[in-house]
Amino acid sequence: MIQNRKRKAKNAPVRTQLKTAYKKALTLVKDGKLEDAKKYLPIAYGVIDTAAKKNIINNKNAGRKKSRIALALNELEKKGGKGATEAAAEEEK
Repeated sequence: MIQNRKRKAKNAPVRTQLKTAYKKALTLVKDGKLEDAKKYLPIAYGVIDTAAKKNIINNKNAGRKKSRIALALNELEKKGGKGATEAAAEEEK
């Protein structure tokens, strides 16, 4: 019981960071912010890999998350997503 609480306390921040990074990466792609998404990609990959390394998620789950982010980013590139300056200019209008 005590060991379970210790592990939960140790894993909780990594799990939270994982969820946040994954959602942020997909949100950037969904919003069409291509440049921001490209800059954030290595950060998201690092967080996902860290969670997999610490056995918080399975290696295949980590690969699937990374693949989904990459697929979404590639779709955005094909559509010709907005850069950071274009998105800022649109918000001003």
